[in-house]
Amino acid sequence: MNPAFSVIFLTTLIGAGQGLFLALYTSEVYNSFGIVGGTSPSHMYATGILVVMLLMGLGLFASFFHLGRPERAWRAATMWRTSWLAREVIVLPAFTGAALVWGTLHYFGFDPVLVTNSAGTEFKLSLVVGFVAALLAFLLYLCTGMIYAAVKFIQEWATPLTVINYTLLGLSSGFMLAATLGGWYNSSITNTYVLWALVFTLLGFASRMIALRRNARIKRKTTICTALGVRHQKIRQISQGAMGGSFNTREFFHHQSPQFVHAVKVFFLIMTFIVPVTLVVIGWNNTLFSLLAAAAVVQYVGLLAERWFFFAQANHPQNLYYQAT
Repeated sequence: MNPAFSVIFLTTLIGAGQGLFLALYTSEVYNSFGIVGGTSPSHMYATGILVVMLLMGLGLFASFFHLGRPERAWRAATMWRTSWLAREVIVLPAFTGAALVWGTLHYFGFDPVLVTNSAGTEFKLSLVVGFVAALLAFLLYLCTGMIYAAVKFIQEWATPLTVINYTLLGLSSGFMLAATLGGWYNSSITNTYVLWALVFTLLGFASRMIALRRNARIKRKTTICTALGVRHQKIRQISQGAMGGSFNTREFFHHQSPQFVHAVKVFFLIMTFIVPVTLVVIGWNNTLFSLLAAAAVVQYVGLLAERWFFFAQANHPQNLYYQAT
């Protein structure tokens, strides 16, 4: 497939935004139930939500460059019964709105206690709103991943690993940003963010390597015989199927050499996993903001390359007929 940079920025930006919110809400849950020591100031939550809104807004802005008629984008939601894209269009603003309400409650300090259990634990309004937003965040990961995992004829995508990778990489980048934010505020819960960032990054590395191994061993269901509709044991195509360029030859192949694609794969593995983990481990004990920020920036650059490779690696069956030029 020919990677669209608008979709690359959309998926990486909103994935990081979802992950950042989940990191912030996780710390609130920890604080409420006394799971770990240390607290997070309310103004850090408010700042974090501003970053989440910025990421979600930039992601939505990028998506409009992929639309032929942006003014009709809202109509995509009408197909929610059968389309994962339509479900994403519905869940994305729902999550953004719930996250904004959660951040607003912390910003204004309006957080009444709804219930107090026998152990004395207080269930505040923000805890309930955040729980709804967290569910929507995971649902959004599912919708985004399933847009591609549901395309059965592209075998590289048609696997549960697609959804798993989208989720883990989004959580990894989000918790990296949370660690950076915690380092900026010198919060005592920063080490918790760093720990989870490392866990999700390593899990993402494992799942991505499994996906790469699987895709390298795919046995194609489509052959040049089925693509052409000609039953013959020996078929050799000597032209691309079109005298000039067409929509098919532009949109369904990336037009890059195998060496370039391999270089992108090596680059994203280093930048998404190896370098960020190294930087985080070095700056962990000292809570060095500069190293944590560098890890988040480097990882996002790696995620851009990873998402480009994700689309470029997908081999549309039509390329068997419209041969690569």
